[in-house]
Amino acid sequence: MPATIDFRMLVARSPNAYVVLDRELRLVWMNDAYLKATMRTREELVGRTMFEAFPSDPDSESYKLLEGSLRRVLDTGQTDELALIRYDISRPDGGMDQRYWSATHTPLHDADGEVRHILQHTVDVTELESLRAMRDEMGVVQRANAVQARNLDLSQESEQLKALFDQAPGFMAVLSGPRHEVRLANRAYLRLVGQRNLIGRPVAEALPEIVAQGFIALLDTVRESGRPYVGRNQRILLANEGAGGDEERFLDFIYQPIFDGAGAVTGIFVQGNDVTEQVQAQEQQELLIHELNHRVKNTLAVVQGLATQSFRGIPGSEQARTTFDARLTALAAAHSLLTAQSWQAARLIDTVRSAIEATAGSDSARFHLAGPDIRLPPQAAMAMAMVVHELSTNAIKYGALSAGEGRVDLAWSVEEEEHHCRLAIEWRERGGPPVEPPTRRGFGTRLIQRGIAPGLGGAVALHFEPEGLRCTIDARIPKSPA
Repeated sequence: MPATIDFRMLVARSPNAYVVLDRELRLVWMNDAYLKATMRTREELVGRTMFEAFPSDPDSESYKLLEGSLRRVLDTGQTDELALIRYDISRPDGGMDQRYWSATHTPLHDADGEVRHILQHTVDVTELESLRAMRDEMGVVQRANAVQARNLDLSQESEQLKALFDQAPGFMAVLSGPRHEVRLANRAYLRLVGQRNLIGRPVAEALPEIVAQGFIALLDTVRESGRPYVGRNQRILLANEGAGGDEERFLDFIYQPIFDGAGAVTGIFVQGNDVTEQVQAQEQQELLIHELNHRVKNTLAVVQGLATQSFRGIPGSEQARTTFDARLTALAAAHSLLTAQSWQAARLIDTVRSAIEATAGSDSARFHLAGPDIRLPPQAAMAMAMVVHELSTNAIKYGALSAGEGRVDLAWSVEEEEHHCRLAIEWRERGGPPVEPPTRRGFGTRLIQRGIAPGLGGAVALHFEPEGLRCTIDARIPKSPA
């Protein structure tokens, strides 16, 4: 015979807490594990209802969860579970313990299938809940540490940006509000205005001398229109106590509007550079260039006077003197053109047109010029002017311009290379007398091919075709800024 198992004894000795309640929710039996978990004796619990033995506020979540689970078992006859419920209980010393439980409520039926009792299996999960809370708290701490680290990074980045702003070589300032109050100004800005106290003050108050110069009106316009203003080489007079009066400066700057999220202008960002030294250097250079031009013209006049005196005593030299004077005039015209450009690159079309007008005069209308805009360095411009002068002189004497219907087409094209431009120029005469190759080369031809072509960095070729002279120039010139 198999041994009879006393299940009541097994439940009584189980390390898990069990308690039995009747339909009125009175505690009718419990095992030792339940007494240990609740810190009670049987005498304190048996015969009392659950909520008499373990009081709880009827409006609390704890009461509603436990009472609701027990009622569902009675109403449905089905097992009900509470995965987690906080239900605090009193200690023997009168204090309260915060406790978390996991409970299973199992119906016990009589022979008729009616629920007569409820078996509650309770597990104290307070320690597990504490560990979970600790884990969550650790997560909060970790997130707080991460936020703190990010804030530290942002603080360091903000300090770096402030240092960059303050140490920037150009002057910068941030103006706020309709009165353009100075919120930020870097060292360069403070140096520009003589280390005056600016922060928190309207610009018109901090720099009163600029009001009459129109700068406050410019700021107002930028604020009202929302469009930036760019100043180039703009003259400004700033008060300078050390100099005993106003100091003239020249500035490149921009007034840039600052917008908020709604698109309204809230301030203006000022950024620029003091270009006074560059402007003064440019003015000095222009004075020197004009002085040089004056001296060169005087020198050419002396050369022309010497030539006149020299040719005067030579019989039949009138034509030679006229040719020499014309070449000096063409050279002077090219020199004047470069002087107007401060001896920087000159436009090809301006160089050609100037040489034609100096040589052909009213016949300039019989020239047709075509080609892209390109600039020539000074040496190439001088060489080009002399080539056009010699060709124009030849056309007037012997070529297309010696006939009433003759004309000259001058066209050029450009091919870009890495560091240079390949310039192809063609001079073509039409409508003049028939052309035959010369039996000898004159000085003008030698001047073009030997003296001038190297200045263009290429080759000059003359083609004596029956319908008219054709001259091709293949030049290789360095790229120049527009």
